[in-house]
Amino acid sequence: MPSTTGPLAAAGLALGFLAAPAIGAEAPGIARALDAFAAVHPLSEVALSPDGRRVVYGSVVAGTRGGATVDVSALFLADARDGAHVGRLTACPGASCDEHGVAWSPDGREIAFVTTGADEQPQIAVAAADGSHARILTHAHGPLDTPRWSPDGREIAFLYSAGAPRTPSPLLPLARDAGVLGATVYEQRLAVIPAGGGEPRLLGPADLNVYEFDWSPDGRRFVVSAARGSGDDNWWVAELDLLDAASGALTPLVHPPLQVASPRWSGDGQRIAYITGLMSDEAITGGDVAVIAAAGGAPVTVTPGLKASVHTITWNGSARYLTATEFAAGEEVLARIDVEAHTQRELWRAPEMILANSLLGFAPGDAGISLSRDGAQSAVIRQSYTAPPEVATGPPGHWRTITHLNAAVRPITGAASLVHWRSDEFDVEGMLVAPPEVVPGRRYPLVVDVHGGPAFAHYPLFPSSPDSYDAVLAQQGYFVFRPNPRGSYGQGDAFTRANVRDFGYGDLRDILRGLDAVEASAPIDPARVGIYGWSYGGYMVMWALTQTDRFKAGVAGAGLSDWLSYYGTNNIDTWMIPYFGASVYDDPKVYERSSPMTFIKRVRAPTLLVSGDRDAEVPISQSYEYWNALRRLGVPTEFVVYPDEGHFFLKRANQADVMTRVVGWFDAHLRAR
Repeated sequence: MPSTTGPLAAAGLALGFLAAPAIGAEAPGIARALDAFAAVHPLSEVALSPDGRRVVYGSVVAGTRGGATVDVSALFLADARDGAHVGRLTACPGASCDEHGVAWSPDGREIAFVTTGADEQPQIAVAAADGSHARILTHAHGPLDTPRWSPDGREIAFLYSAGAPRTPSPLLPLARDAGVLGATVYEQRLAVIPAGGGEPRLLGPADLNVYEFDWSPDGRRFVVSAARGSGDDNWWVAELDLLDAASGALTPLVHPPLQVASPRWSGDGQRIAYITGLMSDEAITGGDVAVIAAAGGAPVTVTPGLKASVHTITWNGSARYLTATEFAAGEEVLARIDVEAHTQRELWRAPEMILANSLLGFAPGDAGISLSRDGAQSAVIRQSYTAPPEVATGPPGHWRTITHLNAAVRPITGAASLVHWRSDEFDVEGMLVAPPEVVPGRRYPLVVDVHGGPAFAHYPLFPSSPDSYDAVLAQQGYFVFRPNPRGSYGQGDAFTRANVRDFGYGDLRDILRGLDAVEASAPIDPARVGIYGWSYGGYMVMWALTQTDRFKAGVAGAGLSDWLSYYGTNNIDTWMIPYFGASVYDDPKVYERSSPMTFIKRVRAPTLLVSGDRDAEVPISQSYEYWNALRRLGVPTEFVVYPDEGHFFLKRANQADVMTRVVGWFDAHLRAR
C-alpha cells in the first residue's frame, strides 16, 4: 500500500489505493459474516398476475458468462396460492441471462420483462403466462428498463437511452472527463413498440429526460415525471407532464415546488396521484400524496398532517382509493387512502418491510405491493431486520408465506429493538442492534450508524450484502445504534424538512439525545463510542467530529467536508437548492455554516476515510480535503481510495475490503480497555 514517508508515516498517517488492509485483516468472524450474507437468497421483485393466481418473483442465482460463474438476476414463476414452482422465466438459452422488470399483460396471458445476455445489452422480451415461448422483441442499442403494457395489450412502453454508454444514474461510476465537457447528453426517452415486436417510437422532445411514466386508462396519453437536460443532474427539478401516445406532443401538468415521484393514473382516467416532498435522491421516495385532475388545475394534498412518509402508491381498482406503503416511526404501514375524504385507514403495521421491488437492495423501489386486477389479492416481499426475505401472498395485510428460500438463514446479530426519544419539539426513533450474546455486568462498545440521504431512513431490511457494516459490527461484539434524526423519512413532511438551512445542527442534537437514551437503557461503555456513515452519513461523521468529543473514532464513507467547494464540483447540484434556499453563489454563508472544514481544527478522534475515485454524487476531493487537514493537524487518520468505483461500490472484493477496514478501525480504537 503506498503511504506517506518520513514524520507523517511515523505518525501512522497513510493514503491507501486498494491494497491489502492496513488493519483488521485477521478480524475474527469477518469471513463468516460475509459467507452468511452470501447464503441469503435476495428477492428483488414480485409481480402478481391480474387474476391473482400466479406470481413472478426475482432472485439471484449462479449463471455462466464466458465460461465463468457469475451472479445473475433470475425470474421464477410460481403458483400464488402455495408457491409451487412453475418454472424459470427466461429468454436466454441455458438460463444465464440477467432478467428483471416483470410486467403482466392486462389479460394475464403474457409477461414482459428485461433480459440481458453476454453482450450486456438489455432487450425487452415477452413470454406466455406459463413461461413458454419466450421471444425478444427489441434490437436496442443502449440501456432500457421498465416495460409497461398499454391498457389494450397491443403495445409496450419502456424507458430507453438510445446509444448511451451506461445505465443512467448518478450512483454509478462517473465517466472519466475528456474533451469538451457537456457536449454529448444521452436522454432517457419514453419508447413504445407493438407487443408483437418492431421498431420503437420515441415520444416527446429530444431533450426531455423521462424518469417515470404511467399509461392513461384509454391508452391515448402518458403521465411522466421529466426534466430537460442531463438526466443524472435534473431529477430534482422534474415536473409532471402529459405525453400524447400517438404524436408525442408534450403538455405540462404540474411544476412542483419540491420533488415528485410515482405518477399514477386513476382507473376512470380523471385523476393522477403522485408522491411529493423533499427528496434528496432519485428513486428513494418519501413524502405526501397529491392528486391532480388529468385535465389540469391545482393539485390537492390528500394526506395532510400524515405522521409518516409515503414511499409507494397504487390505485386499487377504484377511482377513489389508493393503496400506499408508508414508513412510520420505524415501522412499515400498509394503508388505504381515500382521496376524496383526505383520510386513510391502516390495513397492516409492523416493524418489518414489505416491497414489490427494491432499489439496489437498500430501499423500496416504485412498487410496495403487487395487486390483482380487483385488488382482492396481493403479493409482497416481506422481511425484517432479523427475519430474511420471503414472498408472501393473500388479501392485502393478511399474507401467508409461499416461499422458503431462506428457511435455513439465521441472523448474525442479536435482538434489534426500536428506540424512541424526544429532541426539541420532535419525536425521534431509531433501532438498537445488540451483539449475539450480551453478558450480564459487561459494558460494550457502541457504533452510531448514520444513514445517507438525508431524506432516507434506516429501514428494517434484513442485512444481506457486503456493505451491511452494522450487522458485522454487531456480530463482532458491538452494539450498533441506527438513528433516524430530523431530515429522515418516517415522521411526516415537517420532520423531513426540519433540517432545511440547518444541516448538521438539529440532526446531530437528535443523534446525541438518542445516544443518551441508548446509554441509559443498554450496557454501553460511554468511553468507547464511535460513529460511522456513508454519503450524507459520511458528512455527519465529518461534522460530528468537529462538534463533540463524544465519539472516540470515526469512519466516513463517501463523506462531504465542505459544502462550498462541493457545490461547484459535484454532478447533481440542483438537489441543494431546496435545502439551502439559494445557490452557493448567492448565499455562501449558509453553506459555510454547515461545513466541517469550517471547524476542522476541533477534530481529535482517529478517522478513517474511504471513497471511490469516480463518484458523481460526492467527489473524492471532499475526502481529500478532510484527510489532508487531519494529517497536517496531527490527527490519526487513513484515507483509502477505490479505483473505478462510484458513490456505491459494486465490486464484491472492494466491499469486503471496506468491511474489513471498518471493523479493524473500530477494533483498534474502541476495543482497548
